[in-house]
Amino acid sequence: MSGILDQINNKELINDEVIATDLLVSAKAAVRHYSVAITETASPEIHKVLKKQLNDAIDLHHKIATYMIDNELYHAYDMKEQVNHDLEKADLALKMPINSQ
Repeated sequence: MSGILDQINNKELINDEVIATDLLVSAKAAVRHYSVAITETASPEIHKVLKKQLNDAIDLHHKIATYMIDNELYHAYDMKEQVNHDLEKADLALKMPINSQ
């Protein structure tokens, strides 16, 4: 699965917000995947390892989200502001050249 950064042709468009957003999306996916994996294992040893990795993924997600909130890249507590922010980014994305690989 390729991330946001893999899809950007114009490297000038890569900034802290794009990198942090890509990390946040990846951290959320890791939390989901570890959660599912834990429910699918019967081995206590594997369960213990997966639980530690899940907790690490949750901690990483929190750190990234906090960074983004502190730097006004993510407006978790103001839905209207976040929607406006997302609309601006969507308009920018529509103007980006398409990567034809």
